Amino acid sequence: MGVSTSSPEKGPEKDGIAVVTVDFPPVNALPVDGWFALADAVRAAGRDPEVRCVVLAAEGRGFNAGVDIKEIQARGQSALVGANRGCFAAFSAVYECEVPVVAAVQGFCLGGGIGLVGNADVIVASEDAEFGLPELDRGALGAATHLARLVPQHLMRGLYYTSRTATAAELQAHGSVWRVVPRVELHSAALELAREIAAKDGELLRLAKAAINGIDPVDVRRSYRFEQGFTFEASVSGVGDRVRDTFRKEGD
Repeated sequence: MGVSTSSPEKGPEKDGIAVVTVDFPPVNALPVDGWFALADAVRAAGRDPEVRCVVLAAEGRGFNAGVDIKEIQARGQSALVGANRGCFAAFSAVYECEVPVVAAVQGFCLGGGIGLVGNADVIVASEDAEFGLPELDRGALGAATHLARLVPQHLMRGLYYTSRTATAAELQAHGSVWRVVPRVELHSAALELAREIAAKDGELLRLAKAAINGIDPVDVRRSYRFEQGFTFEASVSGVGDRVRDTFRKEGD
């Protein structure tokens, strides 16, 4: 359980590829320490001069279910602040990784998962993958910045206000998912793309990543940090706890 970094098991495909895997059963809802561990792992992989592409993957039923709501309910504002900072660190690490990041997404990709894949360079998804921000149902706000990188503006707003999800096929139609495959083929499909990227010159890839980030029309770090202020405001005003308590009772 936790965050681990590995290379593909065998063959030439392992050259230049680092696989960062998240495993927090039962649903990959990350605690505060998990977000920071993920940030550290992605940054370390990107700094490795032998690595030319990072694959971000997850074990279990779904890719990511966001923050650990139970931890926030148990620890209060200290955990909320920690989750805010941890998510900010992890999302930034993916965006600022020195080499391209391929996200391999299966099952549910919710909340903080959107922050991760929205900041990745390329997304490969299984046919059962669903993407969404149930934040309004969880007493929080945030990651609209990253959902807006996956779908058009008005669809982003509709998904955000309703807490509905979009399928991998729908995101592929919008051009934000590279490839949709059966779940059993997800790992190999992500590695296939990573091998194609990693075959390029490593120094030039790093320059390309920096150049592409530099021409982004939205400063994703500042935009997301702005959103987080409203999450904290919701908590201070009491509305966040009220909605989270409702979520807890429904989940019991």
